[in-house]
Amino acid sequence: MKVHPESMPNPDLRRLLESLPELPREGLGKFLATAGQWMDQALPRYLPREEPRNYLYDLAWDYPSRGGKRFRPALLLLSTALAGGDPRLALPSAVALELFQNFALVHDDIEDGSHMRRGKPALHRLAGLPLALNAGDLLFGLVYEALQDNEALLGASGALRVQREFSQVFRRTFEGQAMDIGWIADNHLPDRAAFQSMIVRKTGWYSGRGPCRLGGLIGGGTPELLEPLGDFGEALGIGFQLRDDLLNLTEDSAGLAPTPTGGGYGKERGGDIAEGKRTLIVLELMERLPSGERDRLRDILTRPGEQNTPEEIEWVIARALNTGALAAVRDRCAALGLEARAALERLPHSPYTALLEEMTRFLVLERAH
Repeated sequence: MKVHPESMPNPDLRRLLESLPELPREGLGKFLATAGQWMDQALPRYLPREEPRNYLYDLAWDYPSRGGKRFRPALLLLSTALAGGDPRLALPSAVALELFQNFALVHDDIEDGSHMRRGKPALHRLAGLPLALNAGDLLFGLVYEALQDNEALLGASGALRVQREFSQVFRRTFEGQAMDIGWIADNHLPDRAAFQSMIVRKTGWYSGRGPCRLGGLIGGGTPELLEPLGDFGEALGIGFQLRDDLLNLTEDSAGLAPTPTGGGYGKERGGDIAEGKRTLIVLELMERLPSGERDRLRDILTRPGEQNTPEEIEWVIARALNTGALAAVRDRCAALGLEARAALERLPHSPYTALLEEMTRFLVLERAH
């Protein structure tokens, strides 16, 4: 699967790869910034600005233009390098993952009835549901156009293996999303086992195991390397999601978009409660509240979000804090960070494993408390 870019028959793709700056081997901030620069240089190749602009392409560009941490493509590139491959050969796959991320956000915001995304109104609030839905569909379709470049980089068999791995990411993500929104539709509160099954599918795959395994596969990693790399990604991805759930209740920065190493949460404070999200915080809180308060929480979670008052949202946040539910989820984040570190110890030590350890510290451990 190792192909030198200079031998590629596609001159436009070759020029793009040759124009990329070297990815730093030290310093997570520098690595994330450079990986973001790679995305900025590559996205116009796969997401054009053409007609119909007002009704489609400008809308598809909206979320990618708002910023974001872009840690999923960075994970893919890092994993490629760790496996001994050239990260440039992973660029189309990294872009495909970024396109899939933005597609998922557009559809997720529609399905959840979200108000804010990355510091601005959600796309369907700006453009209306039909146009936003169609723009999301375009982003998902462009994933496959980006993956077509893998044949020139990895050969037909290598491109097919990557496509199969992406298909697993898609399927697991949609399975987890179905459980997540299905529980809300049925006014159902899952138990811990069902919640774990959902978050492993949805977040564990698309935010962690998938990017890491894809990068390792592109880099020519053996099954003995892909297994701990995937375990690392799953722990990291779930820990990152739980940390985001905490930020949704504790950080008031709806007007600040997230950046690779800073920024705000970018969504409305308490939005998960208003949307009735079944998070680990909710499960922990249900176990700690007296019966009358459990009924009140269940009522808040199961009614339409617009019927919940700011006072009710603040009551949920205060009770999550006072009962220790938030602390319990912070402890779970810390435990997942340690699981990720333990998986890294099963990998060959290199500057890239050090960067993955730094990413664990930044995304999960340091901001879990």
